[in-house]
Amino acid sequence: MSDTQHLHPETICVQGCWNPRKGEPRIVPIYQSTTFRYETSEQMAQLFDLKESGYFYSRLQNPNNDVVAAKIAQLEGGVGAMLTSSGQTANFYAVFNICEAGDHFISSSTIYGGTFNLFGVTMKKLGIEVTFVDPDADEATIEAAFRPNTKLIFGETLSNPGVHVLDIEKFAHIAHHHGVPLIVDNTFATPINCRPFEWGADIVTHSTTKYMDGHATCIGGAVVDSGNFDWEAHADKFPGLTRPDESYHGLIYAQAFGKMAYITKATVQLMRDFGSIQAPQNAFLINLGLETLHLRMARHCENAQKVAEFLRTCSKVAWVNYPGLKEDKYYALAQKYMPNGTCGVVTFGVKGSRQEALDFIDRLKFIAIVTHVADVRTCILHPASHTHRQLSDEQLIAAGVSPDLIRLSVGIENVDDIIADLKQAFT
Repeated sequence: MSDTQHLHPETICVQGCWNPRKGEPRIVPIYQSTTFRYETSEQMAQLFDLKESGYFYSRLQNPNNDVVAAKIAQLEGGVGAMLTSSGQTANFYAVFNICEAGDHFISSSTIYGGTFNLFGVTMKKLGIEVTFVDPDADEATIEAAFRPNTKLIFGETLSNPGVHVLDIEKFAHIAHHHGVPLIVDNTFATPINCRPFEWGADIVTHSTTKYMDGHATCIGGAVVDSGNFDWEAHADKFPGLTRPDESYHGLIYAQAFGKMAYITKATVQLMRDFGSIQAPQNAFLINLGLETLHLRMARHCENAQKVAEFLRTCSKVAWVNYPGLKEDKYYALAQKYMPNGTCGVVTFGVKGSRQEALDFIDRLKFIAIVTHVADVRTCILHPASHTHRQLSDEQLIAAGVSPDLIRLSVGIENVDDIIADLKQAFT
């Protein structure tokens, strides 16, 4: 792996963390192997005891995945990362790595519907409770949600689908005041447009399925550790990191691995036991996407800005949300955290009934109706009828999803063609 510590993000995207020697592949190869050979039993034993680093079974780690994880960590400015089989898995692991039955955490309410359900329904069955808070509330209101057993705060840099901008510094201040980490899902902004660690976040997650892949080819996720949170300073809150792990002969992660404690535990404990590894083939494809991420994000933002400005002037449109619009509620926060652009997602409402909104979507020609977002092709969705349909109207509002909200993911096609398709669907 090459030293990418002082390289610009664009260079890391293209060449980060892979430095082949004479006669080795120029492109990261696919390590399509479940197992790895060693010459002695002692060598294998040292790996299983975490006394040496290396590969022995792809359910835990794979060289292909580690190169791509290292590149994502470098882009975010973290000390380490772990690839997962999906973005959902990444968020589950990120929370479950420091929460257990009887614990509690706080989450922004305006998050992706699948994550909302994961936190509010499925994790509740595991004995872990969540309190959802309005991310725009003042610090005192959010702090009122804390309990003695609260272990973290969670939010999305740009919410899916509402494109609300999280005030990362505010949430980091609240979290650290109470001795817990801030976990931020940075999927929509990507590290090209925002690096949450620079604003106080401690852990970052990604659905690599979205802009990192960028071509809708494979499902994946990532968990990135900043290495900045002092687990031992709050040892009583985080026994999983600061007390002996009997499944590794009493090893204490915070003492044995220092700044790498959190991500090491996630890999050797959670990935060992759950096995939601990202397939090496998918990691290979994610890496191809990363190589052009910096180019694509600029085009996504440029196109989305023009589409948002068009929608703002359209008589059939009731409202438009896009943080790049100066009148947008989150414009100031977007300028603070993402001055070079946010993402390609625009949300808006069509005047009239829900059915009129669905009829408008059905009249589109090349803008496709798909359960996806954030790839090179422009696509559209009505969350209340699709991705968030498991939520009640009250839950929809709490999640920042009005019944008439349409999510438009602007691609990298010619923007005039995108606008022309929207025009014909309106007329």
